[in-house]
This record gives sequence, C-alpha cells and structure tokens, in this order.
Amino acid sequence: MTALAAGSLVLTAGCSPDGGPGAAGTASPPPASHPASAPPSPSASPRTPPAKGSVKVVSTLTGGLDSPWGLAALPDGDLLVSSRVKGTITRIDGESGKKTLLGSVPGVSPAGEGGLLGIAVAPTYGADHMVYAYFTTESDNRIARMQYDEDGGTPGQLLGAPDTILRGIPKGSVHNGGRIAFGPDRMLYAGTGETGDTGLAQDKESLAGKILRMSPDGQPVHGNPAADSVVYSYGHRNVQGLAWDGEGRLWASEFGQDTWDELNRIVPDGDYGWPKAEGRTREKGFVGPVAQWKTSQASPSGIAFAQGSVWMAGLRGERLWRIPLSGGEREPFAAPQSFLKGTYGRLRTVLAAGDDSLWLVTSNTDTRGTPKPGDDRILLLTVR
Repeated sequence: MTALAAGSLVLTAGCSPDGGPGAAGTASPPPASHPASAPPSPSASPRTPPAKGSVKVVSTLTGGLDSPWGLAALPDGDLLVSSRVKGTITRIDGESGKKTLLGSVPGVSPAGEGGLLGIAVAPTYGADHMVYAYFTTESDNRIARMQYDEDGGTPGQLLGAPDTILRGIPKGSVHNGGRIAFGPDRMLYAGTGETGDTGLAQDKESLAGKILRMSPDGQPVHGNPAADSVVYSYGHRNVQGLAWDGEGRLWASEFGQDTWDELNRIVPDGDYGWPKAEGRTREKGFVGPVAQWKTSQASPSGIAFAQGSVWMAGLRGERLWRIPLSGGEREPFAAPQSFLKGTYGRLRTVLAAGDDSLWLVTSNTDTRGTPKPGDDRILLLTVR
C-alpha cells in the first residue's frame, strides 16, 4: 500500500470549470457491512444534497488486480471482482482484502474491448447463491448465471457451469457495453454498446446500443415497451454505468464519440439520440442528457448513487465525478464536481458501499493505462 493510500486523502471540490479540488473537509467512517445488489432507500440520502461535496480515501482494500472490470457486493460485505482479460471472478474480503479465486467463466474472448465485463449478485443470493456475468465470446456478447459454492470445493473451482440466460447481443472490437445490475424491482438490467455499427443503436430489433431489462432468467417482463422484447431504451452509443437513486429512478453513463459524454435519466422507450445526436440537442423525439462532459474529462464507465448524488468513474478523464441531484428530471441540483484527478489514473467502476461510502476500482492494467506499483486496486471512500 502506498503512503498516499494508507493515509486519508480528503478533497472538497469547488465549481470551477474543470471541477478542481478546493479546501479540505471531513467524512465519517463507513459501516462494517454492506447490502448486496440493493439501491439506497429514499431515506438514505437527503432529497437535495449540498452544492459542494467531499471525498475521503479511507484505505486501499486490495491491489495487484489484473484488468478489473465488474464489481459486486455479497451480503456479508465481501466483494466479487471480474478480470476482463483473464475471464476470472475473485472474491475480496471486505475487511482484510484477502483474495480468493472463484474460477473462470468458460468461453470468454477478451479481444479488443471485450472479455469478462460486468457481474452482479442475485437479489435471491441467500437462497440460490447465483452470480451473473456479462461477457464477450467469439460470436457475441451474452449474460449467464453461475452458482457459487461457498461451502466447499477447491479455490479456483467454486463456480458452477454457466447457464446462459441471454445470448445474441452483438459484439465488436469496441463498444460492447457490459454493465449489469439488479434494480429495485429485482429485475436485471444491462447496458450494451452499438459495436461501432452506429445504425444498430436506432434498430429496436437489435440488442446493441440499448439498455435491456429482463427477468432473472432472461425473459421480457411487464413494463417493457414491447411485451416480447427485453429492450428498455435505445439510441445509446456505449452504456457502461447503471444506478438507481433514492427515488428509484434509473441513471446511465454513456461514452460519447468526439464531443460529449453523457449522464442520462432513463425512461422506458426513450430514444437517447445516437447516432443522430451526441450530447444535448434541440431535435424533437430525443431524450437529452442531464449532464454532459468533454470526452477528455470523463469517458465514463461505472456509476453509483450515494448521499444524494450520482458518482461517476472516468477513464480517460482519470477522475471521479459527483453529480448532485434533486427531485427534478432535467438537470443536476448544482454543477458537477470532480475529485482525485490524476491521483489513481483511470477509474473503471464505482459501487455504493453504504449510505456514505463507495468502493472505487482503478483501470490501469487494462492496456490503455500506465500501471503504477500496486495497480490495479480497490479503494474505499467516504463521500458526502
């Protein structure tokens, strides 16, 4: 652990154009255990958060991870992390950081931006021990579930055979999406990319460039725009972040091309404009972003909700963004702020770890970063 990570780093951002850090603040320690696959309750965070927030790096939970991508919490507070390149899932002790290899997901093809991407823990995990994974194969992207044997077996061989619940999500060398998460309705959501074939985003018959909503066994569910389809929203370029706020509203982060990255409020059957629009637009029929950034400042991947704000991990931007929300639908309560700019390099995934804390995963060993000793790592933050 580096001296920086071993200590406590506190940043309070102002509202400057680049979201630069300002004066120091404080934050309380995180809770001892964290619920799995559940968004904060409406009472967990204030409806209108403060205009200025703070981030405190409490510790580095673990390091030495190879191309970490997905992160999910188990009911006891331990974490599961996926390796995009190796195609493995590893359990991380939530207190000591000890790593236990669960096993490999068969059929993963990590070429380009593909590989083993998002993972999620079933809301029924206490009864069935099911873990879900989104991954790229030689022919497509797909979602499968596997049973995790916590009680026996040999390390590295603790995952049952995958049961594919959804296949045929188009794949590409780029823009494979990959984030999956269970919503407050206990349905499974997935963010996909348009694979570089921009026309697929507007094609409702294609699973590419979409947010998908399905039952835990991969079937369309009541409330979807079309009764026989898992497509929930469309017109997306590359969705890699999904989170629900305290009011149960769905938010998604999206990679732009050359101009604007986006944070979107997701509504059923919403058309988010790609490839006809990137960022805010006056064209009718499109749902515009709630917030947008130059691609050099964000290139967003994972998002999480805590303390009345969406927190967004930036890859190219190498920073953590805070977007304070209110009950409104169209814009943040206050200007987005950035933290940790350049401190830990590229940031891939952020996961709520309690009412006022987050897990943050770096992404410097994933071919595009500059790894430092100890990379990649999982950091524990407290936020407000």
